[in-house]
Amino acid sequence: MFKKILIANRGEIALRVIRTCKEMGIRTVAVYSTADRDSLHVRFADEAVCIGPPASKDSYLKIPNIIAAAEITNADAIHPGYGFLSENATFSKVCKENGIKFIGASPEMIDAMGDKSMAKQTMKEAGVPTIPGSDGLIENIEHAKKTAKKIVYPVILKATAGGGGKGMRVVNNEEELEPAWEMVRREAGAAFGNDGIYMEKFVVEPRHIEIQIAGDQYGKACHLSERDCSIQRRHQKLVEETPSPYMTPELREKMGEAAIKAALAVNYEGVGTVEFLVDKDRNFYFMEMNTRIQVEHTITEEVIDYDLVKEQIKIAAGEPISGKNYYPTMHAIQCRINAEDPYKNFIPNPGKISAYHSPGGHGVRLDTHAYAGYVIPPYYDSMISKLITVAQTREEAIEKMQRALDEYIIEGIKTTIPFHQKLMKDDQFRSGNFTTKFLETWSME
Repeated sequence: MFKKILIANRGEIALRVIRTCKEMGIRTVAVYSTADRDSLHVRFADEAVCIGPPASKDSYLKIPNIIAAAEITNADAIHPGYGFLSENATFSKVCKENGIKFIGASPEMIDAMGDKSMAKQTMKEAGVPTIPGSDGLIENIEHAKKTAKKIVYPVILKATAGGGGKGMRVVNNEEELEPAWEMVRREAGAAFGNDGIYMEKFVVEPRHIEIQIAGDQYGKACHLSERDCSIQRRHQKLVEETPSPYMTPELREKMGEAAIKAALAVNYEGVGTVEFLVDKDRNFYFMEMNTRIQVEHTITEEVIDYDLVKEQIKIAAGEPISGKNYYPTMHAIQCRINAEDPYKNFIPNPGKISAYHSPGGHGVRLDTHAYAGYVIPPYYDSMISKLITVAQTREEAIEKMQRALDEYIIEGIKTTIPFHQKLMKDDQFRSGNFTTKFLETWSME
């Protein structure tokens, strides 16, 4: 087992990893930018190293600085959390070259799954259902027109190196195709340094359901059931739950088997997710594979009593997994609390928290790095906490979430708490009958 782990991340996920490391008797190193010197992950780690100024490119994305911090503190492993360098093949490779274990996927796995066009082909060959689309990347606008006619409109153009909702455009007819093509290419080139695009049939009003997987160094893989991530805005998830209210036992088995096939196809090592779109007839299609821990891993932990970060660390240290599949025994919901104003189109609202009170009670979990007096910096993702409730049934989990949201007080900045309070009372949400399009016609008014 590792003696010391450096966490190459910030905020609540860094604190989340530190907690598990402490419980495992592993010493921890926090890294931080000058903007994060007062963050709780810095305070609770055994050691902390400043790695640069506020901008991510000069700190949390600066590989030489992070490797140097690991070397001067004698860390024998690095946990990347999610975001930043968690799915960066170069970072995984540099860690290996410097004799530091990267707690995540190998460079080869990240490359195979990070390029969405290549990932789709790999899944097709492994027998995992995929959405009809282009064979590889679209070469030019004429190729795009021919492909769209073949798979029939509406279609969606996607950046092959994309993620986080960037580099995507839905195209309803040929008239819209060329402007969308140019826009996606520009956006992809600017955001990812790669303007490669592929095309897929656009699945109208789908559910977004992902399967949590784990794989070890000995060729074994298992799944830990599903999470429903259909409540999203501009492809950004806002609420996640498990089990999915849309799921049937038969569909759960089929999707679980497909996710394991996906993991075995790339000899997957670590924990990750296989994400699917599920249509109105409960046909499911591979969308992408995330080779890291996810923001919403918390709800899976709550319904199967399973520490996923601990499992990540054990797998990286060479321990085998049981190979057993896990199924939810309770219901859990997670609300992402962001420093954004839901009454003004979710505009980011960084600043100083003047008053803070955490919700509590049976079945309530809060993962956060915020506190009274803490200044939310403007340089990073606006998520400040994740509020999770767990109960015997979905109805009870929603009621518990309503109560917890009412108790959650954050003053001095605007947050998405009012959005979640309204959503939990919404009849359509409570019915479980919604798709990824739900929030497009939903209003805070």
